[in-house]
Amino acid sequence: MISLCLPATLDSLDELGKYIMAATTEAGLDTKPAYGLRLAVDEIATNIITHGYEEAERAGDIAVSSELTDSSLTIVLEDTGIPFDPLSRTLPGEEELNMPLEERDIGGLGIFLVLKGVDNFSYEFSEGKNRNIFVMNRSGRG
Repeated sequence: MISLCLPATLDSLDELGKYIMAATTEAGLDTKPAYGLRLAVDEIATNIITHGYEEAERAGDIAVSSELTDSSLTIVLEDTGIPFDPLSRTLPGEEELNMPLEERDIGGLGIFLVLKGVDNFSYEFSEGKNRNIFVMNRSGRG
């Protein structure tokens, strides 16, 4: 698939979602893993837009690319927003996950969902760019 560069605004999430769903269709992923990937990418993209750009009063873009191999589909989000490694967050434990929503601390749940929704997730910061890398194995092809 071709790469896509979108303005880092919440209005771009629909177009990003369409890109992800087209990539999962091309990869032959079943509905559940396709949805998990879309949710994971949407969560990270929302964090990039909100925290990496808007709260920092910055403007910029999010580039998305995909790579399809015989064994996996890889999606990469790249941005020049404030550097942030999602893996640096402490994830909620089982006790916190079982608490009523109004008693939980804010934050961390989205990253938890990212890690549960994909087969592999990694982050790197290089040459002034954040790179969030999502990998889905194609073993669940439909």
